[in-house]
Amino acid sequence: MKFLVVDDSATMRRIVVNSLKRIGYEECIEAGDGQEALSLYDDSVEFVITDWNMPNMGGLDFVRALRAGPGPNIPILMVTTRSVREDIVQAAQAGVNNYVVKPFTPQVLKEKIDQVLGAMQGAA
Repeated sequence: MKFLVVDDSATMRRIVVNSLKRIGYEECIEAGDGQEALSLYDDSVEFVITDWNMPNMGGLDFVRALRAGPGPNIPILMVTTRSVREDIVQAAQAGVNNYVVKPFTPQVLKEKIDQVLGAMQGAA
């Protein structure tokens, strides 16, 4: 499965990519913000993991653009420091399938990915 990992922090992208590799997902491409992510997105991407707070185009705007355009059904997981209920609701309304609050463990990431994939298979 090919992941698109979007975060303005290179360190955080590395943590997410390394976590994905630890749980068995080897194929990842990375972007530093939503604009770059949209330019990299194509049909080979099977799952998106994005941060909320980024320059140029933040996570919510990126998710909305993806949902309105090239990725209306792509699974999206938001990984962010924002943890208040209103933020989680706002992310869901934008089209995020699930939500992880930083810091996280590879096991938590795996559980959230499995939840999203399971829910999408159930809806198909």
